[in-house]
Amino acid sequence: MHLLVPGDVDDPLRPSGGNAYDRRIRDGLRRTGRPVHQVTLPGDWPEPGPASCARLARELAALPDGATVLLDGLVACAVPEVLVPEAARLDVVVLVHLPLGEEPGAPAGLPEREGPVLRAARAVIATSPWTADRLAGRHRLDPAAVHVAVPGTAPAEIAPGTDGAGSLLSVGSLGPTKGHDLLVDALTAVREHDWRCRIVGPERRSPGFGAALRRTLGERGLERRIILAGPRSGAALDAEYAVADLLVAPSRVESYGMVVTEALARGIPVLAGRTGGLPDALGEAAVPELLVPTGDPAGLTTALRRWLTDPGLRQRARELALARRDTLRGWDLAVAEVDAALAGTRPAALR
Repeated sequence: MHLLVPGDVDDPLRPSGGNAYDRRIRDGLRRTGRPVHQVTLPGDWPEPGPASCARLARELAALPDGATVLLDGLVACAVPEVLVPEAARLDVVVLVHLPLGEEPGAPAGLPEREGPVLRAARAVIATSPWTADRLAGRHRLDPAAVHVAVPGTAPAEIAPGTDGAGSLLSVGSLGPTKGHDLLVDALTAVREHDWRCRIVGPERRSPGFGAALRRTLGERGLERRIILAGPRSGAALDAEYAVADLLVAPSRVESYGMVVTEALARGIPVLAGRTGGLPDALGEAAVPELLVPTGDPAGLTTALRRWLTDPGLRQRARELALARRDTLRGWDLAVAEVDAALAGTRPAALR
């Protein structure tokens, strides 16, 4: 099987849920005995330049007829002129983390380019039921060709946290999609309370956003209470979770939200936007007072104030997070679901 992924898939300075998912699936398939040949494709996907498109076309043209090719949707979905002709001779499967065009500020026309690619593919793998429904409805896909492989979660130690309330953590690439501007506005409105917040994630995708956010923090005198910590992975990311009392995920859109289940695996409660697959990721750990309307800074402010002032709410949220910890899926099931989609079957548990 040939796996075609963005060029930064293994770059520790550009961690993302999509990259982590691709690596987990790649390594898991190899452990099952399936040979996986990875091809990394540099470029500003899903807006590649001519050189990136030409590189993708060459890689596909070099594959023998009938070869099974699993492509990350960032690489595949915006270039129907490259993918659709090759789909006639290759066994093409496309893995979609987030439908194109969903992120704020996305260029116009991306969904229209995505449709022909997905209809030409033999199968589509979505990383959440929300994404699967979105893709099938938008592009008139055959439901039998759309598979769901929800991310797994690695086991983790319970996070001790700090005082149980005031240490807030937000994890994700800095930018409007993850709602960090909404978070700063909401925290400004509750500045009279005792809290500190660390925003962990790369900002190379939206450097202008990060610069603007830093200016805002300076103007509001919050640069010592809200820390833009940059990217973290491995043990460094584990250390961030270990001192968190609450994960805040104010995303404007989210296919699933792996950081949510990473927090729950450590017993950390979550305050999140009611968008995309986030409610599914929360599952039974969803606390109504901590699940806010998408893109609503007032709702986010209210939820943060409740968290900071209501010990009973914090205790209930912590108990639900600890209970959810025991029900999280492992990566072995996600790998089995992807493997079944590649084979043209469904896992026995899903039949």
